[in-house]
Amino acid sequence: MKNLFKGVVVAGLLFLSTGFVSAQQKIGHVNSNEIIQSMPEFKTANTELETLQKTKQSELQQMFSEFQKKQTDAQEMYRNRSEANKDSIDAKLQTLSIELQDIERRLQEVQQLAEEEMGKKQEELFAPIFQKANTAVQSVAKEKGYAYVFDVASSGIPYFAGGDDLTADVKTKLGIAN
Repeated sequence: MKNLFKGVVVAGLLFLSTGFVSAQQKIGHVNSNEIIQSMPEFKTANTELETLQKTKQSELQQMFSEFQKKQTDAQEMYRNRSEANKDSIDAKLQTLSIELQDIERRLQEVQQLAEEEMGKKQEELFAPIFQKANTAVQSVAKEKGYAYVFDVASSGIPYFAGGDDLTADVKTKLGIAN
């Protein structure tokens, strides 16, 4: 009976001590979007990505202008087609039709390659920024003794109330003025 009583007391103490320890775990949250968008590296990377996007758009616009010009030429030839010049116009229209199909195919290829290049460049530019922000969040959490830090910018957190906002601390760690 004494052993049973001791066992119950020990189990009760263990239960209470684990409840006490877990009650002392600190929970915090950050807004990763706010942190990342405040970083100077983000602004630089965003500018570089926008410049690349404008360059690709310009290339595509030039190709599209060429396509439109040839299409207009073909329509004009077709309007001026008569029985007297039917054979020569039809031959020219056939050639223009092949050229238009070729330009359209190249336009699609260039657009697809541009999208792939933009995706790769975005990954190349932003991955180190995300990693730097994540490292800073982990560092602040460890320094301040937090067991959990949630990202309120993530759609995985439908509700939060309480916890400490560490966003300003992470920005300070990154050298960003609030």
